[in-house]
Amino acid sequence: MLFDTHVHLNADHYEEDVEDVIKRALDVGVSNMVVVGFDEKTIAKAMELVENYEFLYGAVGWHPVDAVDFNDTHIHLLKKLAGHSKIVALGEMGLDYYWDKSPKEIQKDVFRKQIQLARELTMPIIIHNRDADEDVVCVLQEEEAKEVGGIMHCFGGSLEIAKQCLEMNFHISFGGPVTFKNARQTKEVAKEIPLDRLLIETDAPFLAPHPYRGKRNEPAYIKLVAEQLAEIKGIKYEELTAITMNNAKKLFGIS
Repeated sequence: MLFDTHVHLNADHYEEDVEDVIKRALDVGVSNMVVVGFDEKTIAKAMELVENYEFLYGAVGWHPVDAVDFNDTHIHLLKKLAGHSKIVALGEMGLDYYWDKSPKEIQKDVFRKQIQLARELTMPIIIHNRDADEDVVCVLQEEEAKEVGGIMHCFGGSLEIAKQCLEMNFHISFGGPVTFKNARQTKEVAKEIPLDRLLIETDAPFLAPHPYRGKRNEPAYIKLVAEQLAEIKGIKYEELTAITMNNAKKLFGIS
């Protein structure tokens, strides 16, 4: 059984065939997924999906790229939706210095507000980090995110950054990039992550694993991520999937 902890079934990429995509995931052994909403449109679609499928759960947050569009109405929306029985985390949230739509200081402010809400609600958080390692760690430390912990989503940073995140009660999640032939650092970091803090994801429709790199990703491909991590960790595939399933359910409070 596989648990995809980060997927965007709510993306426009699946508008025509989401049911087929879900069926293919179930066929390879995916038993649970967390659908992540990160703006008004994707949050609404995520809520619709989690209410229609028993095995889907949701996370709601505000993406750093769109931080400039965030206002008080949105923090109230997140707080309201966080009370839904199928919402298991807040996010994705964080910092993204690759795209320049939202100024860094606005990104940090929106990030801080979401961490503060998570602490108020005692909910784990899902972190998006692109080209902002030091600032992400700094904000997490200053806002005492250790109290709630969560997931460093699709981790691609250094071992030093990973260790700082582990110290703050975060799980490290790996997606398609860990399968890339040139992903030497990511593989080396994955080897060092304690098994009880390891998670898997696809981030579908983005970041498809080898040999589908560059094509539309989908949750069925998480099997390739799990196979690669089992090889890296030197354990059987079945053990890797059982461990990551248990880790995800424990973190999200799913019985």
